[in-house]
Amino acid sequence: MLLPQMSWRPTYRSSKFRNVYGKVANREHCFDGIPITKNVHDNHFCAVNSKFLAIVTESSGGGSFIVVPVSQYGRIDPRHPKVCGHQGNVLDIKWNPFFENIIASCSEDTSVRIWEIPPEGLRRNMTEAVLELYGHSRRVGLVEWHPTSSGILFSAGYDYKVLIWNLEVGEAVKMIDCHTDVILSMSFNTDGSLMATSCKDKILRLMEPRSGRVLQQANCKNHRVNRVVFLGNMKRLVTTGVSRWNTRQIALWDQEDLSMPMVEEEIDGLSGLLFPFYDADTHMLYLAGKGDGNIRYFEITAEKPYLQYLMEYRSPAPQKGLGVMPKHGLDVAACEVFRFYKLVTLKGLIEPISMIVPRRSDTYQEDIYPMTPGIQPALTASEWISGINRDPVLMSLKEGYQRSDQLVFIAPAKEKKSKVVNGIDLLENVPPRTENELLRMFFRQQEELRRLKEELATKDVRIRQLELGLNNLKNVSPNNV
Repeated sequence: MLLPQMSWRPTYRSSKFRNVYGKVANREHCFDGIPITKNVHDNHFCAVNSKFLAIVTESSGGGSFIVVPVSQYGRIDPRHPKVCGHQGNVLDIKWNPFFENIIASCSEDTSVRIWEIPPEGLRRNMTEAVLELYGHSRRVGLVEWHPTSSGILFSAGYDYKVLIWNLEVGEAVKMIDCHTDVILSMSFNTDGSLMATSCKDKILRLMEPRSGRVLQQANCKNHRVNRVVFLGNMKRLVTTGVSRWNTRQIALWDQEDLSMPMVEEEIDGLSGLLFPFYDADTHMLYLAGKGDGNIRYFEITAEKPYLQYLMEYRSPAPQKGLGVMPKHGLDVAACEVFRFYKLVTLKGLIEPISMIVPRRSDTYQEDIYPMTPGIQPALTASEWISGINRDPVLMSLKEGYQRSDQLVFIAPAKEKKSKVVNGIDLLENVPPRTENELLRMFFRQQEELRRLKEELATKDVRIRQLELGLNNLKNVSPNNV
């Protein structure tokens, strides 16, 4: 059965976004001199909100990332303080959407950590996390915040499991183990009641996260899914992946029926991973390839052809990853509808790229800035766990970003447990990262085994001596009587 194809020929339909263009910031408004990580893990290594920009950096002896205020552009001091508490490479970072100084990170050291950045930014290296979460048996590659609850965090590890963390108590409340290979991406619908995942086992899954029950799944043999994104409240999903001929593809799926994609289209023959970004307010979809210099953008419609190609931003500098500014951090006066922070590894440069709708009027453009999810959580962690769903609390961008009341993140007071054997903390011990560390750990374990065997043999001798003494007492007692 032939799938509907999407035409690349531009059609001049009525769309307020057909003239959207990308505008890169001047060099003095870029972030320069940042030693961006050279890790080949398929993530963005970048997270941004209206206050801070966080970038995973190259480091030795563990993983680290740098946090700078978004207003502090220009050349960054090489001695700028870092968040460097992880014992392995940092693989993903995400800002809490409701607490702008709280960031989650995950690492090859199997841990997920929650950090609280001071309001004025880092003054010295930060090594102590607010929370350290251990539950995965292998490295952790993804973290995602729940879209409406401030205290729920999801993590996906190379042990093929997704853990749901309740940060109000600092513990995992659910483990989802339906995947048979590495989880590549996670996405949530608007109220967070549904979760979609893409996996290396070539299966697209739609599930209910609280129960872990898989509602639908698609075995994508002709379209190997890499990334999946919910399209807001449209009850549709977009996936990017690779065809059987190794060409990059995009596919649109009906959330109610994953048996076959609604639209499937080949993009090009390049090899870099395609990252999808969706803006629910404008119904625009952005596609950016890892290692590419361009960003394509489309408009999603409820009727055919569903995907309408608009235009393309082009640049000669290849991108390693992209961070996205939340809506309340955009420049409304300039009619900015989206902003990327592009990582250019070779130059150690972070380039802001603004997507702008050209308008002649200087007044507030209500048609391109509808009510949007704001910075107030709709649910507590305990409410979401109990089964309650609520849509996001919306805010208007007309008056600018103003927070009505200052929320404070309170970490649970949790006693740190430890189990020390021969100087080794078994609960804090992490997998070795190099061959030398592996050998050292092996010889330490051999020494520990030898010591335990000697201790066991000594105790066996002592037990036999006590048994002989007991028998002698029993033999002497009748003679005395």
